[in-house]
Amino acid sequence: MKKSLLFFGMMFLMSPAAQADITHRLSSSLQLRVDAAASQATRIGSSYSVSGNNVSATLGGLAAPVSATAAATMNAGTYTQTNDGAAISFSESFTAGDAVNVVNSGTTVSSGVVGSLPAYGIVTTTAGGVAGGLGGSIDSAGSIGSLTAGGAGTSATGQFVSEISVR
Repeated sequence: MKKSLLFFGMMFLMSPAAQADITHRLSSSLQLRVDAAASQATRIGSSYSVSGNNVSATLGGLAAPVSATAAATMNAGTYTQTNDGAAISFSESFTAGDAVNVVNSGTTVSSGVVGSLPAYGIVTTTAGGVAGGLGGSIDSAGSIGSLTAGGAGTSATGQFVSEISVR
């Protein structure tokens, strides 16, 4: 009986055989990108201001645009010194706004350059990339053979990933 208890006790203490799932993955990727040419324009509006001390005025101001695509213009005021020989301060300013500028929306972009730009007060333009020399290669062993950006406005990214997981 002692022998059988000892045998069953030893069987209970023994752990089962270890099991593990092993996964090995290899992946490679290549990304080639060419940015488009872009232009962003913001029209500025017309503005007029006047201020002063010891000045009498027939105020000027803005005149309504003559058409839906024109900018407002300035009507000049008349100003005279109130007290001869006294100190004065006077300031008048006018900013001519942008008229509506219609740019041909059918303009084609070749070689990454925008053909015609809107003529507004605030314009930001970015030249596009040209894919000319853009390229890359990754072989089946995961070696990045070559990555060549094609110039301004382009990028080339290569990646090789080796993953091992044990569960």
